[in-house]
Amino acid sequence: MAKPGYGKRSAPDQRPRTRDDFALLPTRERYVAGFVDHLPDGAAMSVKTLAKQLPLYGQQAISTSLTALSVAGHLRRVRCPVTGTGDETRWVFRTFWSRTARDNEWWNTYLATEQATATAAPAPAASALDTAPPPLAPAEQPSPLPVPERPRTEQAPEPAAVSQQRTPARAPDTEPAPPATAPATAPAPAPAPAPATPHTAGTSPAYLALARLGRNDHRLTLSADDCTTLEPQAAEWIARGVSIGYLTHALTAGLPAQVDSPLGFVRRRLTDKIPPRLPAPGNPPPGAPTPTHHLLVECTDCGRPGPPQALPDGLCRPCREAHSGSVDREHSPHPADIADVKAHMSNLRDLLKPV
Repeated sequence: MAKPGYGKRSAPDQRPRTRDDFALLPTRERYVAGFVDHLPDGAAMSVKTLAKQLPLYGQQAISTSLTALSVAGHLRRVRCPVTGTGDETRWVFRTFWSRTARDNEWWNTYLATEQATATAAPAPAASALDTAPPPLAPAEQPSPLPVPERPRTEQAPEPAAVSQQRTPARAPDTEPAPPATAPATAPAPAPAPAPATPHTAGTSPAYLALARLGRNDHRLTLSADDCTTLEPQAAEWIARGVSIGYLTHALTAGLPAQVDSPLGFVRRRLTDKIPPRLPAPGNPPPGAPTPTHHLLVECTDCGRPGPPQALPDGLCRPCREAHSGSVDREHSPHPADIADVKAHMSNLRDLLKPV
């Protein structure tokens, strides 16, 4: 089934599955509950998705069944805030399911715990860097071809001819080199290559930004030695999270009519206008309160959100009253009074008829 759409989350401490788990429910609710109970965690539980999977009932019947299961204490629909990049908050929707019927106090206590919040939050996607590739299977070595046997003869076999290797010409006064022998000890390992620097001289972003100042404004033309001297200060700006455009604008904005010493002018601006060091986006500043994300329960019928205490049985007040049929039940007229009113109105109509 599809992933989005009120993904299923199983509540803890459930009884083992038996044949009589939903025996007290009506036929339709028992059929829907049995199907939902066998769904894996993460499966979609929206009304439209369940209606596609259950051909016996339509969307309206599935919605009514889910409302009845919520009142019976088997499920709660929740929404959980998830903070993304740039403090952007989005909402994910989940459906907590319990094979064992729970009362409102149990649901309110469980949904207020950190365990429920962690269960409802989406799992972080594993990046390609975190996932190691599977080990490669060793390549099969081809079997050697059989060598045909030579017929035995009485004559000794002639020695195999050795191909003559071309050697460089040597001077007449030099002695021939002795034959090479196998080394007694293993050769020394090659020295490890020196770690490569992230930027070589003259190619760092800070150096290039300083070198381009003269092309943007001739009053700040710097030599190669000037760029090398100011490179550490400009690199400190970039290390604090500013962009090259921000650095260039800070150094070229509001220039005087004439700059006598571009080196001294740029050094002074790099020192006086250095930006503050901000914490990383993922690390909150020390002493900042930790944001708490609480689950909001949704009305199973209309989807209105609210705290768990405000939605007993998983329903808001209008939907709960409509479901229980208790709207003005105390002030509803008696059937006998309704019959008397109808008889009185019929008598009045007869009196208004012309003779």
